[in-house]
Formats: sequence, structure tokens, C-alpha cells
Amino acid sequence: MPFLDNQIVSIIQEARAFEKETPWIEFKVNHAATPLEIGEYISALSNTAALYNKTHALMIWGIDDETHEIRGTEFRPAQTRQGNQSLELFIGTQLEPQVQFYFHEVVIDDCTLILLEIHAANASPVKFRGIDYIRIDSHKKKLKDFPDTERELWATLGRKAFESMIALEDIPADFVLRLLNYPAYFDLLSMDLPNDKAGMIDALLADRMIIKNITGNYNITNLGAILFAHDLSAFPSLERKALRVIQYSDHTRLYAGKERVFKSGYAVGFENCVTYVYDNLPSNEVMGRALRKNIPMYPELAIRESLANALIHQNFFLHGTGVMVEIFSDRVEITNPGTPLIETNRFLDYPPISRNEQLAAFMRRIGVCEERGSGFDKIVHATEVYQLPAPEIMVYENMTRLTLFSPRTFSKMSKADRLRACYLHACLRRVQREYMTNASLRERFAVPSRNSAMISRLLSESCEEGLVKLVDEAETAARSRRYIPYWA
Repeated sequence: MPFLDNQIVSIIQEARAFEKETPWIEFKVNHAATPLEIGEYISALSNTAALYNKTHALMIWGIDDETHEIRGTEFRPAQTRQGNQSLELFIGTQLEPQVQFYFHEVVIDDCTLILLEIHAANASPVKFRGIDYIRIDSHKKKLKDFPDTERELWATLGRKAFESMIALEDIPADFVLRLLNYPAYFDLLSMDLPNDKAGMIDALLADRMIIKNITGNYNITNLGAILFAHDLSAFPSLERKALRVIQYSDHTRLYAGKERVFKSGYAVGFENCVTYVYDNLPSNEVMGRALRKNIPMYPELAIRESLANALIHQNFFLHGTGVMVEIFSDRVEITNPGTPLIETNRFLDYPPISRNEQLAAFMRRIGVCEERGSGFDKIVHATEVYQLPAPEIMVYENMTRLTLFSPRTFSKMSKADRLRACYLHACLRRVQREYMTNASLRERFAVPSRNSAMISRLLSESCEEGLVKLVDEAETAARSRRYIPYWA
């Protein structure tokens, strides 16, 4: 968002207050007014701002770079052209990747000044006409000539988390409190609501939900918006990150029924999402001694953990897509953007790795997920308690889908269902420091002891498939054999 006219004067005066030029602020009078030089400066200043963890860089014409006195400038961006193209169009087509920049004109003390506002580089250094530049000791240089600085810049860009990026910038305090559900923030953290606006803003600043803008206003970070937005559609870059829930009439996608989009931030709306999904799941009607009652097909814990994992571990850098829950007559599919950071067959035992560490940390603080990475353990355990088919994880090019299946007896399960359940049972027993046995697997499938031969065959098939292995190869009695996952 470009600066508003009434903010430009204060920004220029704050920039002049520095004793000398900072790496991310450049003062000029009339020099460097050619389109090529300006394009190089945009590259240099954008990259330098990123290196110093600034959201913007500034280039100001009409200020003496030694004394910071106002001199005025004859440079007029609107009248400057490169060939048949306007200045902004020419520069914009030569930058890679694209970075936002805006020219502003203002009069101070009867002198015309030009302020060029440049956004910091994001995922990679900004190049102009194929060359990336940087500021070294207040001088514009080619980045490749300074390999140590180049490595530092790449490292800085690589560390730049989605949560710390800006969802909406230059917002007055009153508007911040209108966009973010700040009462929910204090309630979820079991904190008293401050009596004044300053206390509320200070708390949001401390948790990096918002940060100070150079104008004196505030920027709402992606973390603050994705967690506490009243309405995510107020943040253009996050509108498609709202959770969608679609219910179908049968096991196909031909006949969609109800659809709902949860537009509030994840921390604010998580409990409502879980309740809505759970209330719309199919159920079984069971006849008791006197009354009929509906028994949910799926454990609430599995639904809760699956939703939390999908929201927290999604790849926010994939645009135009978000977490989606699809409810069918025979299954529930939960899809999130991005592919896992670890192999899907190691979800149960591998140390937790979070793509969005700040988001995960805050969700842990409010009790939505746990730090030790036991979410998938709980899902597998809950499906075993309900004696459902094992959950299935499928990874596609840019998304991951977790499927929870409705009840199905052992005889109705496919071979793939049985093998997957056997492997996950072995994994679950392993992380519990126990072994899988014929008896434990029979209990998992609710298979009576008289049919133990069926389970023995499944165990043999799982060994042949390389999913599990015997602890002691010399053991011959089927009932005494102990099994562990292939990776143990």
C-alpha cells in the first residue's frame, strides 16, 4: 500500500533526522534521475532493506546528502520516459522478481521533493535488467562483487518466515483494533483485557501480531491476521486462506450439499470449525435398551488434530488455495496446500518439524496443538480405538490430503487398507515402547482369536512388503512373534 499524501512530509522529516545516510535511505538532488540509474537503485535499495530487516527503502530527491538540508529538485518522474514507455512502466518490466515501488511528490518550504517508496525484497534478491545490486557504504554496487554480503542476503531471505511478512500496512491503531479480534487474543491467553488502547497495542506488538511502521502507524503481520482477523477477506493476500468445508450427498463429488467458509482467523475460529465439522459428520443410529441414539462415526479427537495439523503445516506461499474439508458418506478428506517436510511414513516417530514455527508456537500456547509433535499419533490411536480403517495420507504436486474412513469390518477392508493399518499399528506400538503382536493386531481389528490365522497372514504380507520386520527371526510360534516397523 503506497503512503498517503499526509504521511509523506513526516517520513521525509524523519529520514532527514538521521545524522548520515542509512543503507536503506538514499538522498539526491538532481543526480541519478535517468531511468536506468533509478532502476539500479531500486534493486540496490530493495535488497539492502531486506538485508537490514526493513519493510521499505526510501530514495528522496531534493535533499542534500551531506547536510540533509532541503534544496528541492528538478526531477519529475511523471515527465521522465525511456523510449516510448513511462518511467514506472519501463522500470517495472525490467525488475525480477517484481517489487512494489511508488513515486510521491510533495512541496516543503516552497521546494519540490520526490519520495520514491520501495518495498524490501522478499523471497530472492531483486534484479534490474538481470543484475542484482546492493548498497555498500552508501554506494550502489553489483551484488556479485561482494560474495559475503550476497550469502548473508540469501540467508536473511531464507529465514524470512511467512508469519513475519506484512498482511496490511500503515494502519492507525484504532483501525488495527477494528480488524483484529483483540478480546479473543487476551481471552485465549488467559490475560486481563487492558483498560486502554495503548495497553492493547503494546501486547499485540510484543507478540509480533503487529509491528511499528515508519509513519508512526502499524503494520499487521501475517501472523496477526491469520490468527485473529475478524474477516480474512479484509486482507487481500490471505482471503483464500480461509477454511472451506463442503458436504456431499454420497461418496462422490457429483452432488455437493452445504458449503461454508470460515473467514475468521484460525485462533478465533478454530473451535467453531471443529464443532461445525463434527456436527455435520455422518453418524450411526444405535438401538439401546429403550431409545435410539446417534453415535458419531469418527472420533472428535481425530477431527480436531487433523484440522490443526492442516492449518498449521500448510504452505502459505502457495497462492489461491487454502485448507479444505470435504465430508462424504464414507470418508472425510482434509486437504492443505504444500507437501510435508518429512516422509509421510515417518509421521509417527520423526521429531516435529514445523513449516510455520511462529504460528505453531502460538497455537501451542493456546492449546490447539502440542510441541512434541504427537498430533498424528493421536489420530492413529483414535482411529484404532474406534476400529476404523487406518488414516491415509496422499501427497500430490502442491498439496497433501489426509483421509479418515468410516467404519469397515476387517473382511470389507482392501489389502491396501489392511497393510496400512498393520504398519501404523506397528509404528504406534514402537513409539509407545511396545511390540506389535498377533494379539495386539487382532485387538486393533476386533478379530476374534479363532481367526488369528488371518492376522498371521497379514503380518507375513506386511513383512514381505517391507513395512514391518520380526524382532527375532528364530521365533517360530506365531503367537510369540514380535514385530517392529522397518525403520526401527
